[in-house]
Amino acid sequence: MSGFREPGFTDRQKAAQEARKNLLNKFKSQPGPDDPAVVARRAERETLAAKRAEVKASREAEKTEQKRREEEAAALEAARIAREAEEAVMKAAEAEAEQKARRDARYAARKAKRK
Repeated sequence: MSGFREPGFTDRQKAAQEARKNLLNKFKSQPGPDDPAVVARRAERETLAAKRAEVKASREAEKTEQKRREEEAAALEAARIAREAEEAVMKAAEAEAEQKARRDARYAARKAKRK
């Protein structure tokens, strides 16, 4: 069995030259920008990009509509809470006025008894 042979300078130089040649041949063999397959792929990518943009726009419109609905619901809820608080204040004021009227009536009855 033969041992490992260390590549010399000329071997490395030839390998690098072959690699450059292979890379150049690979580049030259690719189709040009006006090739029908390239044009078809480009058109397909543009179509996909347009569809993606359309879906994104519809999603954004949907999010905006949802946000508007949520804000509207929050405003209605805030109005309901304010109305309930106002009613509670009015009930408390009515109860206080009723208590005062009863107290005044008792006071007046006591005064009437004394006379």
